[in-house]
Amino acid sequence: MAIEIPKVKLGTQGFEVSKLGFGCMSLTGHDHSVSDEDGIAIIKHAVERGVTHIDTADLYGPKTNEILVGKAYGKPTSFLFLQALKHLPREKVQLATKFGVESMGPDGPVINGTPEFVRSSLEAS
Repeated sequence: MAIEIPKVKLGTQGFEVSKLGFGCMSLTGHDHSVSDEDGIAIIKHAVERGVTHIDTADLYGPKTNEILVGKAYGKPTSFLFLQALKHLPREKVQLATKFGVESMGPDGPVINGTPEFVRSSLEAS
């Protein structure tokens, strides 16, 4: 028997999101990464179990995490992915990404919130 993940409404427009989200950082993470095929399978598994909130960031990888999530949602970078995947239902999933960390410096993250950096981050996402 499958467990249904509860949802919560956000705002006044009827927008619903699962109370449980899936953070993708570990898929292309700090210590190790999984293969694209495994990462896509993991994301699909979460969605098939009722998770509708998928979280990523341009810093994860860097950039490779957003690319992996894009592949899971039908933006493959090769014909093989296009043939191999049954793409996830984009209309049923909310994607969240984060940006603003330009690089990691010796004293920690270098933050950039300029309009130009924000725009370039969004366009690259």
